Amino acid sequence: MLDEIVRNANLYFLVFARIIAMIELAPLLSSDAIPQFAKFGLAGFAAFIAFPAVQASGYPVPTNGLEYVLLLAGEALIGIIIAFFLETIYAAFQAAGQFFSLQIGFGASEVYDPLAQVEIPLMGQFLNNIAMFVFLTIGGFQKLFLVGIQNSFVSLRAVDLVTHRQQVLNLLLSGLSGLFEQAFIICVPILGTLLVVSVAMGLMSKAAPQMNLMTEGFSISIMVSFIMLLVAMPIMMETFARVIDNGFNVLQNFYGQVKGAKA
Repeated sequence: MLDEIVRNANLYFLVFARIIAMIELAPLLSSDAIPQFAKFGLAGFAAFIAFPAVQASGYPVPTNGLEYVLLLAGEALIGIIIAFFLETIYAAFQAAGQFFSLQIGFGASEVYDPLAQVEIPLMGQFLNNIAMFVFLTIGGFQKLFLVGIQNSFVSLRAVDLVTHRQQVLNLLLSGLSGLFEQAFIICVPILGTLLVVSVAMGLMSKAAPQMNLMTEGFSISIMVSFIMLLVAMPIMMETFARVIDNGFNVLQNFYGQVKGAKA
């Protein structure tokens, strides 16, 4: 096998370029907490596993140096597009946490996320951690490598970015639009409850103007939000799993559309 890779090093580097680009941007794997050496090692191993299938499919490798460099860039761009789409799915949890923070009153409280290497709202960090555990529980990494790598080489090549650019554009737009849609679905239970609390606070302020609702309102909102999180967490975890699975299904359907268009 190693001798075959050495003889077809140009093809191996094309496979490696797509995989390393996806790993550098994919959810969880893109964290700066993971050493670059480990990322390159994982990409090299994944390319080693995917290489026989790509070689058997008769992937054409140009002999011209400029054409090869352009093809290498195209393969890396495919990895970036796949990782970006998956990242938009994962970002829905952080966006939902942002909605929570603003309504609860934690908008100014931010914590450092060691995975994303940025500061995010407290509730966003909480939902990110829950989403990470759900991602691991439902076999997210297995799906990432099966759908993101193996199936992508079966259905998608660098030239398809030009010939099927409309499908690629639709994939990216669906990811961006789905980000806000999924974030809203996740946070609807708590946002709806907080809306009721806000309306009740307004009515109480009219009925009893002497009450200091500016201070008591925050405490009530925080208490109700935590109770709702405790009650709705099992349902939210199921929603998280469906959101992640739906993202992989959309990506798989995209592969099917490209493959069907070529057929």
